[in-house]
Amino acid sequence: MVETETLPKGTQPEGAASEQEASRKVREMFTRIAPRYDLLNHLLSGQMDKRWRARTARELRPILERDDAQVLDLCCGTGDLAFSLGRKAKARIIGADFSHSMLVRARTKAVAEANGSAPVPFFEADALRLPFADGSFDLVTTAFGFRNLANYEAGLREIQRVLKPGGTVAILEFTEPAPGLIGDAYRFYCQRVLPKIGGIISGDSAAYAYLPKSVARFFHPSELAGLMGEVGYTNVRYVLMMLKSVAIHIGVKA
Repeated sequence: MVETETLPKGTQPEGAASEQEASRKVREMFTRIAPRYDLLNHLLSGQMDKRWRARTARELRPILERDDAQVLDLCCGTGDLAFSLGRKAKARIIGADFSHSMLVRARTKAVAEANGSAPVPFFEADALRLPFADGSFDLVTTAFGFRNLANYEAGLREIQRVLKPGGTVAILEFTEPAPGLIGDAYRFYCQRVLPKIGGIISGDSAAYAYLPKSVARFFHPSELAGLMGEVGYTNVRYVLMMLKSVAIHIGVKA
């Protein structure tokens, strides 16, 4: 068992000396890479990111099929998880992110995704200080954004605040595979190949050097599950995908 003191408290972009600086640097980074964000997500994952989001939606289908359910997709970026959740769903889904540039793209995509129906609404909001009342949502999701929070425990508690009693949280995130042939190949790709391709296409090498570093220092699945339990979530479980390099964590507000 890993001691609590050794676990990461939040993301640590290079040069950030406080949670406020970490948050600001992450926001600035996503603002810079927004124009090529979708292209690189699909390219660098070999289109697998679409399957990971679809699997997340399948895990949450019982909630999404309820016409009275309220769903918040947090750290929504350009909206891809919100759109995956919304396909064949009856629940009302909204998205929130603190990067204005990402939301501009999400809103543009939402019109096409809606296909004549009401588009998914997106709001500009900080995940650590959400502008929603206590107990507002039946489900809160986040895909590849939780890892970038300046304080992970505070993020879990803020999600817990806006969830209804019995509400569900689902966190889709990268995780490092264990040492070995697969894990070593994964680390070679993330540390040597991904930053070069991402830097060339986005024009921001620092952002795509940050990505593998942030994954390397993030929780292992059992560690995040443990923190979720400490915060007060029950029935915590996780599903591993893509050679154990991607995990969906699911928990319930007591």
